[in-house]
Amino acid sequence: MEGFRHQTKIQVRFKDIDAMGHVNNANHFTYFELARVSYFDDVVKLPIDWSRQGIILAKMSINYKSPIFLKDQVTVWCRVSRFGNTSFDCDYAITCDREGKTIVAAEGTSTQVCFDYEKNSPYPVPDSWKKCAQEFESGN
Repeated sequence: MEGFRHQTKIQVRFKDIDAMGHVNNANHFTYFELARVSYFDDVVKLPIDWSRQGIILAKMSINYKSPIFLKDQVTVWCRVSRFGNTSFDCDYAITCDREGKTIVAAEGTSTQVCFDYEKNSPYPVPDSWKKCAQEFESGN
């Protein structure tokens, strides 16, 4: 996927399939979440005490392009596309490998806010997160 460096393989589960025989649209958001967590594990690689300070999902949007089926080989691509003071955006693309072709099934964007649960308020995106993500995204 052009412009994306991080990927997460997703196993489509039978429970993800709806009566129409494809992945129910609500599961796409879970796939994005799995990719975002994987991105942090693989790229940021820093310990985070999620009970004290975490990330709150503020907004998510998705454009559905093609259905996903049970036997599809699914990959979610993720990148950080913007850093603000207390928030950052992630872009996503879900692709399916089916019958020798790669199909874009969905594209989306989310905004996360760094949140301090002890102070009950947003806090600045850590510089260490920014540095790790920027180095990874630039290929350094």
